[in-house]
Amino acid sequence: MFRRAPPQAATSATSRRGCPVTAPQRSEPARPARPVPAQSAAVPAPATSPGRDDSDLLAALLDGMDAALCAFDADGTVTHWNREAERILGWPAAEAVGRKGLAGWATRAEDARDVEARLMEALDATGRRVHEFALLTKDGGRVLVRTQSSAVLGADGRPAGVYCAFSEVHAQLDLERSIALSEALLADASWSVVLVDADLRVAILNGNAAGALRTGRTAALGRPLGEFLEQGVDEAENALQHVLAEGAPPAPTELWVTLREAADEAPEDGPPARRCWRSGFLRLASPLTEEPVPLGVAWIFQDVTETKEHEQESARLRFRGNQLHRAARAAAECEDPMEAASVHLDFALAGFADHALIDLVVERRTEAAPPEALSSGAPEPIRLFRAAATPCGTAGPCSPIAPGGIPVTYLEGHPALQAAERSGSVRASATRTDEKAAARWAAARKWPEGSVHALCAVLRSRGRTLGVLTFLRGPARRPFDRQDTAYAEDVAARVAAAVDLAR
Repeated sequence: MFRRAPPQAATSATSRRGCPVTAPQRSEPARPARPVPAQSAAVPAPATSPGRDDSDLLAALLDGMDAALCAFDADGTVTHWNREAERILGWPAAEAVGRKGLAGWATRAEDARDVEARLMEALDATGRRVHEFALLTKDGGRVLVRTQSSAVLGADGRPAGVYCAFSEVHAQLDLERSIALSEALLADASWSVVLVDADLRVAILNGNAAGALRTGRTAALGRPLGEFLEQGVDEAENALQHVLAEGAPPAPTELWVTLREAADEAPEDGPPARRCWRSGFLRLASPLTEEPVPLGVAWIFQDVTETKEHEQESARLRFRGNQLHRAARAAAECEDPMEAASVHLDFALAGFADHALIDLVVERRTEAAPPEALSSGAPEPIRLFRAAATPCGTAGPCSPIAPGGIPVTYLEGHPALQAAERSGSVRASATRTDEKAAARWAAARKWPEGSVHALCAVLRSRGRTLGVLTFLRGPARRPFDRQDTAYAEDVAARVAAAVDLAR
């Protein structure tokens, strides 16, 4: 039987047959080497060395840069020249590498000494050096470039050369203007700027936008708009999604929003204050991809609430003035004074209220009053009866009611009674509860179903209180305000003149 040779003998025998040893011998324990197939011994070694691979990789990186780059050794000889430098100046790398200095081909002879001195001063300096000068193109033209040069250190830590990155000045200025514009918009711009990402979450905002949203610049980052807006968030997100999909709209748009904190602080007798933001949108896309990839949307807006409110108020006053003028002309053609009073209400209801009521004061009869009531001097309670009203079910004209003289059973403290006693206007609104509670509120006051806001204006003529004019609004309308009160009092004065004529 044959005995197995020790590993040392096998290795030496293999070496004598001319096959290369695949793994060196180690005295310490090591990870077992992967076995090499027999045929792998005949495979030739790679033609390129590791140093050559590094050089190819470095050349590919330099050629792929967006900035032009060239390098010089300590003697000023060009050692590197990438494709962007070739694009700007027209000199290929084959003609540029190996030249000593830039004189006569990349710069004019009279400028070469100054240019080379400014470039090579980076050898003895720390950090970068920025210069601007003119270079020559291969076809004889001149290009103004901005350069950034820095020293290249060798293995011993000493300067071995200089690398210089340069670009055309106008391209550099465009970049600087873009950066300066972005910083200005996000710092001291008079407009509010909010940048949202593709998920419609706040990415960046400036100080004015933070004040408009009532938050801090850092506290808002990464949060959706719904955390800041109570009303109008759907419209804002819809606009942002449209911009992401279709691009920026051709003109600014106006969005009415209500801030969430403002909604929490709203008074009980009115809705929260709304804000009107005139908004412009820009889609942000990455310039570093083959196809535009949306990064988000820039939302630029300005608060124009006061301007819009003034415009709306002016339009409202013009409309109401025209309605009063038309009502006066139509009432002048009525033979019956009560019909003229109802005509005034028909014109006043347009865009103002849903229902209107005329309650007249029951005339006192002193001969029917008991003697003890007359001697006491106490004022007799005011009683009202319904003289005209709009239909309760559907919209329609205000029609006179047959005078029966039966008082309406108003409870004590009714807004109409208060207006008659005070000789002034009274506003009232249902509390913010469910629909059933609002229906009970209207029924208790003898008003049409669905009424949640009321305005009672007194009818006075020749120093006497003739009755009360009541305007009612449903839940779809806002409560009456001071401007509405002034308009209702103007209509009440015209209705009171007609009622006095009828009596």
